[in-house]
Amino acid sequence: MTESVIVVENLTRKFGDFVAVDHINFEVNPGEVIGYLGPNGSGKTTTIRMLLGLLKPSDGKATVLGYDVFKQSEEIRARVGYMSQKFAIYDDLTTLENLTFYGGVYGITDKARIQHTLELVGLKGHESTLTKDMSTGWRQRLSLGIALVHEPKLLFLDEPTSGVDPTARRAFWDLIYELAEGGVTILVTTHYMDEAEYCERVAVMRDGKLLAMDTPTNLKKLIITGDVWEVFAHPLEKGLEILTAMDGVERVGLAGDHLRVISSRVGNDAMQSLLIGKGISVEKIERGEPTLEDVFLSLAR
Repeated sequence: MTESVIVVENLTRKFGDFVAVDHINFEVNPGEVIGYLGPNGSGKTTTIRMLLGLLKPSDGKATVLGYDVFKQSEEIRARVGYMSQKFAIYDDLTTLENLTFYGGVYGITDKARIQHTLELVGLKGHESTLTKDMSTGWRQRLSLGIALVHEPKLLFLDEPTSGVDPTARRAFWDLIYELAEGGVTILVTTHYMDEAEYCERVAVMRDGKLLAMDTPTNLKKLIITGDVWEVFAHPLEKGLEILTAMDGVERVGLAGDHLRVISSRVGNDAMQSLLIGKGISVEKIERGEPTLEDVFLSLAR
């Protein structure tokens, strides 16, 4: 049986009376891409900081790569890569100089290794570019390179795509899966629901609690037990009010130009009849598919 890369048992962190992480339990297997999903302030970064040995747990325990997070934190940090929310790069240095400097921190002086890392994250040809002149997406790539230069087998990425455009986000996730195919285990925090869909398993956090952890498909099947309906009706606000009060409707929300309804007891005809009877113009009602946003909202109620 393959040993888990991360094992977390009742891990807890308090700051005074505030419980930032509340007795969470999970395991991560070798080669997995785990999405750690939740809004800002839900405890995602605090969890990572404890797993890196940067914060002492208030209760519980955890191991990373077989090392105790509190007693053997130096061994852990030498063997994992960490990309923080704020990219720790020097604006007055070039791409190559930044990577060479951080490589030296890990004892990497091999120029071929540095060049290989630049190529891996798509920065070949940008060696002489000052980082202050780079876009957020390119700075993000450099930060990933810094986290990878010592060839770790476990990578922590803390909201790595926050603040970058959708195209750069997609390219970054392509890089993540290239790394995973090469045997790197990755735990990535995010508050983007669409990004979590890319992960093999997703952990859902809220208010310091781990609400669920499973594959995106299983989470949708287990948590969203009703049917999903996309309701195109006008006026939307009045339709929202009517359907929210309808018996048998579990949840209604605005979804751009229409309403999204989840119900295990109410169907198309009943909704249409009620809305029309209340003077609402119904364009169409069609089946929808559950999303991780539906999962999160259902768990967080």
